[in-house]
Amino acid sequence: MLNYSEKVMDHFKSPRNVGEIKDADGVGEVGNPQCGDIMKIYLKVDNNIITDVKFKTFGCAAAIASSSMATELIKGKNIDEAWELTNKAVAEALDGLPPIKMHCSVLAEEAIHKAINDYRVKHGLEEIKEK
Repeated sequence: MLNYSEKVMDHFKSPRNVGEIKDADGVGEVGNPQCGDIMKIYLKVDNNIITDVKFKTFGCAAAIASSSMATELIKGKNIDEAWELTNKAVAEALDGLPPIKMHCSVLAEEAIHKAINDYRVKHGLEEIKEK
């Protein structure tokens, strides 16, 4: 059995920001067919600030915890700050993830990037290219 931190278990058992935003300003969906995790992030943006963020994740405890923590970390931030959120920062905020589950934090980072780019395109801005 995998050894998850208390924070991972807390975010898995009581995830924050679950759901969808019907009139979202940006939506990003990513999936990993190998492990079956699918993550969808919804953003509400006002004046370049993420005022609300929700997620729907189909996946393991680490995927749900990563989604929950990532939404907590970007809420209230501006779009550029949210873009800078890394999978490592998500994993660290969860007090670590088992190496075999690090891809879950990568999915969270990628879903946020897709949602931000969706927002940017809808507002006539160029997509930010992945590094």
